[in-house]
Amino acid sequence: MLSYQIENDLSVTEFRAVLIASTLGERRPIDEPERLQKMLENANLIVTARDEGKLIAVSRSLSDFAFCTYLSDLAVDVAYQHQGIGTELIRQTKLASPQAKLILLSAPKAIGYYPKIGMTRHEYCFFVDRVEELVG
Repeated sequence: MLSYQIENDLSVTEFRAVLIASTLGERRPIDEPERLQKMLENANLIVTARDEGKLIAVSRSLSDFAFCTYLSDLAVDVAYQHQGIGTELIRQTKLASPQAKLILLSAPKAIGYYPKIGMTRHEYCFFVDRVEELVG
């Protein structure tokens, strides 16, 4: 039986395991436990899905609970994908912060997923990885 809950005290070990099991670990610092710990400590909205206690999915967000929620990680164990778990994690994340606009950057493999569940693509997104990339 699946259960969904807010777990803002998730362990690095469980978080790392679900990142790897979901393939999101390919784009996350899974070999840097200190960095993973900071990612968890500084997120203020973590929604999980568990199957009889086993962590199978996580939505990790930063939110002001008033204007915007940035969903930074959406990871679902590949053995549990295509069952609506990711959609439910997004729904639970949005319910925890109903006034805030939910925003995310898609992983390349997931670009087609988000429109299918009702999310709107936005063309005005910008990012910078390193401060040296800024000019001026």
